[in-house]
Amino acid sequence: MARVRLSVAERREELLKAAIEQIEARGVAAVRIADVATALGVSNALVLYHFSTKEKLVAAAFTHAAEADLAQLRRLLGRRTTALRRLRAAVRWYAPTGQAKGWRLWIEGWAAALREPALREVTRDLDKEWKAAIAEVISEGVAAGEFRCPDPTGAALRLTALLDGLAVQMTAYAGAVSRARAQEWVDDALARELGLEREAFTASGR
Repeated sequence: MARVRLSVAERREELLKAAIEQIEARGVAAVRIADVATALGVSNALVLYHFSTKEKLVAAAFTHAAEADLAQLRRLLGRRTTALRRLRAAVRWYAPTGQAKGWRLWIEGWAAALREPALREVTRDLDKEWKAAIAEVISEGVAAGEFRCPDPTGAALRLTALLDGLAVQMTAYAGAVSRARAQEWVDDALARELGLEREAFTASGR
């Protein structure tokens, strides 16, 4: 069966999605141009036409994943509701017990970023944008009198550090932390950072 002819943009997106899947399955170090090509039934030359090296393909794949994650974060934080509801929705989505995809991908990215400057830039930029977005919503909630937080920037850093750490534990070591316990810790941390009682937080955050 003849393949459907795709535009350049469509072909690049197809290649990036395949690269993300292969990185999640094989890891950054082991993945090859041939793996991506084989997954789509195309030639190595086609992949190299769009991304001249494996390093450029991997960096572009992580950028693509980062943009998708940030777009979802902005949708959650842009809802017309209270800052508390928006914040809790974003934290629950991002947490390893939530619906966010690709924790294995980002753990691979963090590890590879120690040696790859291009990946370090992508992961650093995603991290900065995520923290800034969370800090902004916390500031909005403080201004609206919804809760108290003397240091929104520090709170955002502590929350993301907890979420990232739990994600590593739950992804690398199956059964290390139960989903229920992890969600309790996330809720406790968020309530603590906002100066709320856990009961009031969970009731108003539904």
